[in-house]
Amino acid sequence: MKNYNLEFICKNVVELCHETGKFILEERGKFKSSSIEVKGQNDFVSYVDKTSEKKLIAKLSEFIPESGFIAEENTIDKKGEHYTWIIDPLDGTTNFIHGLACFCISIALKKNDELVLGVIYEINAQESFYAWENSPAYLNGKAIQVSAVSKLKDSLLATGFPYYDYSRLNEYIELFKYYMQHTHGIRRLGSAAADLAYVACGRLDGFYEYGLKPWDVAAGIFIVQQAGGKISDFKGENNYLFGAEIVASNELIFDEFADSVKKHFTAQ
Repeated sequence: MKNYNLEFICKNVVELCHETGKFILEERGKFKSSSIEVKGQNDFVSYVDKTSEKKLIAKLSEFIPESGFIAEENTIDKKGEHYTWIIDPLDGTTNFIHGLACFCISIALKKNDELVLGVIYEINAQESFYAWENSPAYLNGKAIQVSAVSKLKDSLLATGFPYYDYSRLNEYIELFKYYMQHTHGIRRLGSAAADLAYVACGRLDGFYEYGLKPWDVAAGIFIVQQAGGKISDFKGENNYLFGAEIVASNELIFDEFADSVKKHFTAQ
């Protein structure tokens, strides 16, 4: 297996995100609702997503020629023996098509079974969150860390609303009510990548959601961990990349936060 300079690759991925982000913003100015395709209930895609993904894949294939891909829009079917890119070319598509500001490019690299690189680019704010194996997490070149809030009652949380899987909606609503009463509040940005990036830099203290795909969270998982945060699934276990559920926060509130999620979803 060939080893790569992950710092060098990471910085090239950041530049690639900047280039692709410019394309996305240019298209936003001329985007029409007739360009929207419906993949499923409240699950949308456009030519912007697909074209962006193709641009990303073409360059990422140059960085690591033998790599495979897990990409949201399935514009490529290629498996890698050791290296796999996990890509969301436009996380927050619903925001994008409605002209709302928060949407991101999310790119992670998996080496065998371990995440080793993550980049999230919030396009509107021109903020690049990134990290590579054994590095700190960064925001536009400055090292970042998760918050120092030590009590759940003093935390600001983020979540994503269920938009197609309503099988756990009752549990979700009860947990939502609990956090309304026992935290500083809850935000819903519409991009899991942004939620995790903001946990990594301390703007948010915690994030939870179910119904997620690996391309929604892969980069964010790695960046949060490199920023000193902790991650689990709703059971308090480690099936958060492919398990469709995630709890992320700083270490100080993690046990209290994760326990409250687990308590409300014990029937699952």
